[in-house]
Amino acid sequence: MLIVAIVLLILPYAIAPFYRVADPVSTLMLWRWATGSRVERIWVPMGHIAPVLPRSVIASEDDRFCSHHGVDFGELRAAVRAQMSGLRRPRGGSGITLQLAKNLFLWPGRSYVRKALELPLALWTDLVIPKSRQLEIYLNVVQWGPTGEFGAEAAARRAFGKPATRLSAPEAALLAATLPNPIRRDAKQPSVALRRLAGIVMARAAARDGNDRCVGLKGQP
Repeated sequence: MLIVAIVLLILPYAIAPFYRVADPVSTLMLWRWATGSRVERIWVPMGHIAPVLPRSVIASEDDRFCSHHGVDFGELRAAVRAQMSGLRRPRGGSGITLQLAKNLFLWPGRSYVRKALELPLALWTDLVIPKSRQLEIYLNVVQWGPTGEFGAEAAARRAFGKPATRLSAPEAALLAATLPNPIRRDAKQPSVALRRLAGIVMARAAARDGNDRCVGLKGQP
């Protein structure tokens, strides 16, 4: 039993480097397949996703994505302090790499055990997978709809009836604003609050903040 546990702990670290070239699925997608639930995912490379979407996701989920090494410890500390004080924050302390590690190797939900496993996995993921590839994988594995839609292509088709390459800035901001709770936040039928949040995201994404180079978008409109 101990050997099995050790193997399960080590396996993600052995697998992660292969995702530099291999296109993975998430553990949630595997679970839904195993239980017969619907999964819709069409993998698309970054070049087939409108640049406004990765910019919007960075602006919404992790505006220091290009400057930290897998974990934004400042943001994480602020999230912990807010939780201990009973305050609500617009987003938690989990940046894109942390969420990617969870999606690829761990399970959804809130758990201190999962968080303890997630932190070193995020650091390792950032070490072995370039930022541009991390973002490409994230955009293709994150859950983006209430009925089993995963990834940018399925999200764009469900919400707007178009491929991800044709998303406009307002549409990309709406999709980004639904994360990390696409069950309660619906880009297809956005609430007033979601539209307001999307407006903030769109303004932040327009600034770019020097992130284009690290995620391979330099020179793209």
